[in-house]
Amino acid sequence: MKTLPTLILLALICFLHHSSAGPISPELVSAEPCCPGFNQRLIPKPKVKHVEKTSNSCKTQAIVVTTVCDETSCIDPNWRWAKNLLAAFEKATANSTFNTSTCEKQQK
Repeated sequence: MKTLPTLILLALICFLHHSSAGPISPELVSAEPCCPGFNQRLIPKPKVKHVEKTSNSCKTQAIVVTTVCDETSCIDPNWRWAKNLLAAFEKATANSTFNTSTCEKQQK
């Protein structure tokens, strides 16, 4: 009589272990940023601190723009403005001459 509850408990443990051991999404493991989507938010160049493309392992390809206040935006990679910003950032970082502004966010 004790074997039936033991078998049920064992079956339950196996089921829970099997259902929680699914494949891991690359977005959760990757150190590279991934975007769920993107917008067309125009960010003034003096406010931009960093620009990079998302990893090829991301579902949605985007250009990630980080401002001097550490806010990130995912921008449409087909948008000409975003392509130009990425090219300017890559060229300037090669010469170490991109933006050196600081965050001027009002603190409350």
